[in-house]
Amino acid sequence: MARKVPEINSSSQADIAFLLLCFFLMTTSMDVDYGITRRLPPPVEQNDEDVKVKERNVMNVKVNKSDKLLVNGRPSDITLLKDEAKRFMTPRPNDETAPEVETKHFDLVGDVLMSKGVISLQNDRGTSYAMYISVQNELARAFNELKEEMAWQKFHKHLDQLSEEQTKAINEAVPVRVSEAEPVEIGASN
Repeated sequence: MARKVPEINSSSQADIAFLLLCFFLMTTSMDVDYGITRRLPPPVEQNDEDVKVKERNVMNVKVNKSDKLLVNGRPSDITLLKDEAKRFMTPRPNDETAPEVETKHFDLVGDVLMSKGVISLQNDRGTSYAMYISVQNELARAFNELKEEMAWQKFHKHLDQLSEEQTKAINEAVPVRVSEAEPVEIGASN
């Protein structure tokens, strides 16, 4: 006579696995705030005339397929980009080589001396994604530091301590002026 092998009742194991899955889904946070936040400009109306921008108002940043950085035609390093961008965007009314400046009035902030500078970014089609993100991060850091300085100057608070209205005023007074051109082949020698 064959002996019966004792069995373990596994009918509740599926229920327990489902409960564990629900528990981990409910208690795990999934951060999805990654990426680059940029507001796209409105569509450009077709215009037959070219817009003339003064050369002194544009900082050209180019990245070639070898991930080499070129700032205004000169080789540069990613570690210097934030400071170069920040210096370029800081209003310097008495410097003829700096971008032009204008004074604008903003609610809560008052009159602000603003740079008319624009940072023009262009990548090669072969630029690595890591370098592209690094360049974007450094430019974002430059503008964030300018905003932080303005927040401290106008409200004596850090940017993250401002009210929603104050933050909006700072963002208007220090706009992120980065123009990204379509990728082209820049070349290894640049």
